[in-house]
Amino acid sequence: MSCFVVLTWLLLWQSQSTVAASPEQPGAALPNVILILADDLGAAELGCYGHPEHRTPSLDRMAADGVRFETFYAMPLCTPTRVALMTGQYGFHNGFLGMQNPAFKPAGDSPQADIGSHFTHADLMKSAGYATAQVGKWQLSGRLPTLVRDAGFDEYCMWAYDHNLPPGITHPAHEGAGGKGGNTCRYWHPCIVQNGEYRRTTASDYGPDLFNDFVLDFAVRHKSQPFFVYYTSVLTHGPHLETPDPANPGKRLPATFRNNLQYLDYLMGRLRSGLQEAGLAENTWIIFIGDNGTATRGKSTVTELGARVPGIVVGPGARRGMVSNAVADLTDIMPTLAEISGAKLPSDRPFDGFSLLPVVTGRQARHRDWIYSHLDDGRVLRDERWLLELPKGGGPEKFFDCGDSRNGAGYRNVTDSQSADVQQARARFAAILATIPRPEPRVPAAGDSPAKGAAKKGRQQTSGGTDAAAQQKQTRFRRRDQNGDGGVDQAEFLRTMTGTDPQSGTARFKKLDSDGNGQISLEEFLSE
Repeated sequence: MSCFVVLTWLLLWQSQSTVAASPEQPGAALPNVILILADDLGAAELGCYGHPEHRTPSLDRMAADGVRFETFYAMPLCTPTRVALMTGQYGFHNGFLGMQNPAFKPAGDSPQADIGSHFTHADLMKSAGYATAQVGKWQLSGRLPTLVRDAGFDEYCMWAYDHNLPPGITHPAHEGAGGKGGNTCRYWHPCIVQNGEYRRTTASDYGPDLFNDFVLDFAVRHKSQPFFVYYTSVLTHGPHLETPDPANPGKRLPATFRNNLQYLDYLMGRLRSGLQEAGLAENTWIIFIGDNGTATRGKSTVTELGARVPGIVVGPGARRGMVSNAVADLTDIMPTLAEISGAKLPSDRPFDGFSLLPVVTGRQARHRDWIYSHLDDGRVLRDERWLLELPKGGGPEKFFDCGDSRNGAGYRNVTDSQSADVQQARARFAAILATIPRPEPRVPAAGDSPAKGAAKKGRQQTSGGTDAAAQQKQTRFRRRDQNGDGGVDQAEFLRTMTGTDPQSGTARFKKLDSDGNGQISLEEFLSE
C-alpha cells in the first residue's frame, strides 16, 4: 500500500471520528447543549424503539442523525430521576432514594432536601462560561426570589404550582374538576412563572408551545456565548388533554396519550428546525431522555419497564445512525456535560457515572459494566446480558438472562436456575451490590414528622401492605388512580368517591394530601 493511500485512509477515518469541540482544540467554539427530559415516557413508545403505531418522525430522525442507546435507565419515578440527573449521583449519595414515601428522601428541613444546596449540572456549565436556563416542569424545592436560580440557572420559564407563585397571585385554571382543585394547569391556560414573574396566559395558550418557544428564544439571544438549556417537558404526563393540530391551526386533536406523544415529537421537530434556521444546529448537542416508564406501562414499578427510557444523543461528532448496546443511565449525563464543556467536576464529592462521549463519537463500543435504578428500598441492576429486579418491601427478587435482547422480548426468568453461568452472574451481581449502600428508610429526627405509611395506632404499614386491610386499600387506591401515574389528584378523587357532596370530598382530599402538592400518594392514602 502506498504512503499516499495510507495517508488518504487516515484522513478519511479522522473526518468520521471528529469529537466534540473542547478547550483543548485551539479556536474551537464551545458547543451548546440542550438536555431534554420527557415526562412519563418509556423507551418502547417511540417508533425508533419499535412501537408499531406511534408516529414519532422527529425523534426517529434525531436518532438517525445521532446515537440511540437501546438500554438507558432512569428511576421509576420522577423526583429521584430529576435529582440524580441534576447531581450526577444515585440516591444513596444525593439522599433521594424515592419520592412519595418521606422515609426514603431527606427530611424536609435538611440542606440535602434543597436542590439549591447540591452541585448541579447547571453549576457545572456555568463554571465553563455557559448561559443556563431551565424550561418546563420543575417540581423541586425553592422559593422566590431565588427559586430555580439557586440551582445554577440564569433564567427559567417554569410550570408553577400554586406555592411557586409570587405573593398575592392566584392562577385561575387548575386541572381538577371544573377547573378547580388539583394542580395548576400545565397544558391549556398554563400557570407559568418566568424569571420570578407571573406570566399571564389565556385559555387558548398551550403550555408546551410556550416552553418550546422559550427554549428557542433563549438560544437565539445567547448565540454569542455557549448555552445550556435544561428542557424539562411537561409532555407526556397526564392528564392527556386535546393538543393543537399542527396541520390545522386553531383546531385540536383528540385527548389521547398517542396524540400527546406525537405533539411532543412535533415540538422536537420545531426545535431542531429553529436551531437550524438560527445557524445553531451544527454546534449544538441535544440529549433526549425520559424521566421514568410510561404511566400504566411501567411507571413507579421497580422493574426494567419502569426504568428503561429513551436515550438519544445528537451533536457535533456524534456517529450518525448508530444504535448502541452499551448500557447507560442518568448519572452518565453529568460527566458527559463535563467532557463537552471542558468543565472540571468537583473533587470533594462522588459522581456515579461516566461520560457517554467515547461511545457517542465512536471511540469505543462498551461504556460501563453495569447500570442501576432505585425507588425506596427497591433496586434494579443491569449489565449487557443479565437483569436483577429487587422489589420494594423485600418481595421476591427476579433474575433474568436477557441474552442480546434489550426490550423484554425473549428474556428468560432464571431466578431458580442452578446452572453455572447463572450462578456466576448472580455472584458478580452480589459483589456489585455489596459496594452500594443498602437502601434503608430514614430514621426520623426529633420533631420530624413520621413517615407516611409508617406506624400508626400501633400497627406497622408499608407500601407493600402487611395485612388484608392494607391490601384492600391498595386495591382501592389503584382503582382511584385512573391515569396510573402513581397518585390520585383531586379530579380523580372526586370522580371516584362514594358520596355525592363535592365539598366534603374536597375537604377529605385536602386532609389526605398532607404535603399539599395536589396529589395523594399511596403512602398518604394508606396512612388514613
